[in-house]
Amino acid sequence: MYKLLIRPILFWFDPEKVHYFSFSFIKFISKIPFVPNLLKWNYEVNDTKLEREVFGLKFKNPVGLAAGFDKDAKCYQELSNFGFGFIEIGTLTPKPQDGNPKKRLFRLKQDSAIINRMGFNNGGVDAAVLRLKKNKGVLIGGNIGKNKLTPNEDAISDYLICFDALFDYVDYFVVNVSSPNTPNLRELQEKKPLTELLTKLETRNSEHLTKKPILLKIAPDLTDEQLLDIIAIVNDTQIAGVIATNTTISRENLESENKVEVGGLSGKPLTKRATEVIRFLSEKSNKAFPIIGVGGIHSAEDALEKLEAGASLVQLYTGFIYEGPHLIREINKAILRKSS
Repeated sequence: MYKLLIRPILFWFDPEKVHYFSFSFIKFISKIPFVPNLLKWNYEVNDTKLEREVFGLKFKNPVGLAAGFDKDAKCYQELSNFGFGFIEIGTLTPKPQDGNPKKRLFRLKQDSAIINRMGFNNGGVDAAVLRLKKNKGVLIGGNIGKNKLTPNEDAISDYLICFDALFDYVDYFVVNVSSPNTPNLRELQEKKPLTELLTKLETRNSEHLTKKPILLKIAPDLTDEQLLDIIAIVNDTQIAGVIATNTTISRENLESENKVEVGGLSGKPLTKRATEVIRFLSEKSNKAFPIIGVGGIHSAEDALEKLEAGASLVQLYTGFIYEGPHLIREINKAILRKSS
């Protein structure tokens, strides 16, 4: 029903407006007493064979929602009813910021893709914490970044502010230095500044009685040499793992008119490259750390490929928009068939 009826209607309208409308609609219907249970009945797959223990956390299934969808932690509780094993909120910054000027979100229908140049638009970490205090059992990842006006030499301070504010309210952290939509942010992926940033975060992490897993989200546009640097950095800093991958700045083999738009590309065009990065990291590191695979997952087969390439968990974003919530159930069912 989603692809035949709901999606065509939604795709008539501006994608950013549709995003906020969808949030309001999901929150509204979730207040109707029987609806949350109906959604769970329709989309959840409950089976102990789906459970995964990764970087010390227990996931009820390996399919999560990627960061960027629920930036401000406004809808994580309701979204969890669609069968996700975990929800990643953010990217959050210390201070609220509007992000880049609109229009900044574009559908590439012919390519089953999206280009965004949102620019870390969010209401600030403190506002998100207030909503996370109401969490009722959803496993949450906290994706953190720096404010646009914070120079790179002061970036560590922004990440530490977010880390400290979120520590008691998220289950794991994701360090985002790979978004193409904040000026000069990707410079922090270079070996020296990245090592310094992750070392400072792990030092702060060690001040707590129980540490939280810290993961690094990387771009799909890194060279093999840079990916080898990432492996070395993970080993040196002893962070928990990697999320591969963020959006790409590549525009190779696109057909849609909107391909000329500036920003990060996600969706089907990223499927192959994201899987290549996962496989490279897994093989070259000898599976030394867990990987969350994200990028171009539009089918159960896409998810299985990432898991077989070395991912321990997967996340959806653009595939969730194009294929609908039934995709979560299909992936979990396929994992069960594969394990039987």
